Amino acid sequence: QVHVVESGGGLVEAGGSLRLSCSTSGRTFSTYNVAWFRQAPGKEREFVAAIRWSGRSTSYTDSVKGRFTISRDNAKNTLYLQMNSLKPEDTAVYYCATGYSSSWAPASPHEYAYWGQGTQVTVSS
Repeated sequence: QVHVVESGGGLVEAGGSLRLSCSTSGRTFSTYNVAWFRQAPGKEREFVAAIRWSGRSTSYTDSVKGRFTISRDNAKNTLYLQMNSLKPEDTAVYYCATGYSSSWAPASPHEYAYWGQGTQVTVSS
């Protein structure tokens, strides 16, 4: 079992920045693809960004390209999401997800077996 814990959420004004962190247990993190998803009130959960186990491939949803950066530190079993130029529409609960996959389908939630409880990000206008 892999435990996933997000942190770093909070309240920020539009145009501001936040860095989310995702800590995982176990010794298999370096072999897992990892992703961030988010869910706004009244909306379905949506893909935000993902990074492959090697760190050599990343993927972003169009609405965050150029503003968000995903990265990982395999030595620390930790995933990061640097969020800049935040907008009110970025307000959501952000979830970290991880799991082993032999393929690369970053936006599919089925790729990830382990999920955290989420961290709230609120961007005020």
